[in-house]
Amino acid sequence: MVLSVSERTFTQEVLESPIPVLVNFEAPWCGLCRIIHPLLLQFQAQCGDEIKLVGVNADQNFKLSTTYRLKSLPTLLLIQNGTVRHRLEGFRGREDLRLALEDIKASYSNYAKIYNTPKTVDLECRSA
Repeated sequence: MVLSVSERTFTQEVLESPIPVLVNFEAPWCGLCRIIHPLLLQFQAQCGDEIKLVGVNADQNFKLSTTYRLKSLPTLLLIQNGTVRHRLEGFRGREDLRLALEDIKASYSNYAKIYNTPKTVDLECRSA
């Protein structure tokens, strides 16, 4: 289950989160948003407590949409310590998103290696 955040809860749930947060800006009318949802749930399940996944309805949270300069939906932002570390937009389907999530996990694993955390492989946040 993806935690739904709004302008009211964004600071607490995302910007002040002790772990990186993958923010999925979406809208009910967005077909690609619905298509990628199962892949995001899989990503969340594999990452466990290492990365938090939240959803933001871009139509209902116009200030956030403007603040993060959304050009298309879905747009995914990986935010860590209040800073956008990765921005994913303009992907055309599940395979594009899968490859982008692999890149995020690879860079996250490089960051995590500093703290002696196991390296991530493929689509898994924890090494097998």
